[in-house]
Amino acid sequence: MKTKVMIGVTVIGAVFAAGVAVGQQTSASRREPQFENSEVRVWKSIIMPNQPLALHRHDHGRTIVTLKGGTLDVVDAKGATMEKMNWETGKAYWLDADKAGTQHGDLNKGKESMEVIVVELKNDKPKM
Repeated sequence: MKTKVMIGVTVIGAVFAAGVAVGQQTSASRREPQFENSEVRVWKSIIMPNQPLALHRHDHGRTIVTLKGGTLDVVDAKGATMEKMNWETGKAYWLDADKAGTQHGDLNKGKESMEVIVVELKNDKPKM
């Protein structure tokens, strides 16, 4: 009987510890890979308030499908806003490839997280 109780406590402790780790992980802005093949790369971006995504660039055009909308500031390496984008929940948007040699970060200055699905083309020229 004592062995069963000890195992139960160990399992509960492990579940609690995993819950803390998961809770900590979900508080940061991040990309979650969803799908990839030879044509597209798909990920979910979760942009938490005042926690920008790291500087990056997009060499190809992409579609944004907004799961949870808000206003996104596209910022340069110094944190200066280059562009503001207002994305409404449930709508889709097209963004062209970034200009050569540029990088940007995505900053959500709102009070709620934003969530989008990004479908980025790997080749901007359709196959015939």
